[in-house]
Order: sequence, then C-alpha cells, then structure tokens
Amino acid sequence: MQLRRALASDAATLAEFNLRMAAETESKALNESVVQAGVLAVLNEARRGFYLVAEADAQLLGALMVTYEWSDWRNADFWWIQSVYVRPEARRRGVFRALYRAVEDEARSAGACGLRLYVEQDNRNAMSTYAAMGMHDAHYRVMEQSFR
Repeated sequence: MQLRRALASDAATLAEFNLRMAAETESKALNESVVQAGVLAVLNEARRGFYLVAEADAQLLGALMVTYEWSDWRNADFWWIQSVYVRPEARRRGVFRALYRAVEDEARSAGACGLRLYVEQDNRNAMSTYAAMGMHDAHYRVMEQSFR
C-alpha cells in the first residue's frame, strides 16, 4: 500500500467515496454533480485543503480530506480530517491507520496545533477507531445553519 496526495485523475473515485460514505454513515443521498464539483474545488485550489489516498495495485483503497481552521487562541492551524472512506473489502487492514499517521506527521511538521474531525453521534465504530488513534472527545457540539 502506498500513500500519496490525490490527483485530478482521482476525482471520480473520491466523489464516489464521498457518496458512499454519506449513504453508509448518515443515510444521505448527496447530489453527485455537487460532490464532484466539490472534490475538484479542493484538488484545484490548495488553500482549500488536500486529499490523501491509500493505493494498492492501481486501486484506491481509501482516502481522507484535510482542511484548515485557523485558531487565534493557538496562533496555528487545526487540520480537520474529513470525508474519511475506506472500501469495505479494505477495512480492518490498516488503511485508515496509515492515512491518519501520515496526516499526523505532516501536520506536526507543518506546525499545526492539532487534528480535529467530526463524527456522526451514533457511529460508535468510528469513535472507537479515532480513540485508538489518540483522539478524544473535545466536548464541543457542531452547530450549523445550512444554506443549501
């Protein structure tokens, strides 16, 4: 398994991963064209973040996206891990662990103040996985006002 930054040629697979992840974790059917445009927006503009992918035998096994949040309290960025997806047949084989550790190493080297992610409140398996990586409940609730 190799890890690398995603390329424009990975966009269709990344969009597919996002659609599957939303369906599996939140029973949401996302608009495919909107998701495809969103993936390309990240791939085409580094300030938005980046995707890291795990690949074996020319097939993407899993991916995650990193975005940035400036913390004036810490005078540094938090790196947010988002859009985590690992193909079902590749789960429990260390794909997420490898992706996470690579992001953690890169974030530390870049001077980030920490990693954050959000998880659907009933997704106990994901919470257990994240806790095993050293993450903990930050005691915040995510609130939003959606315009779309």
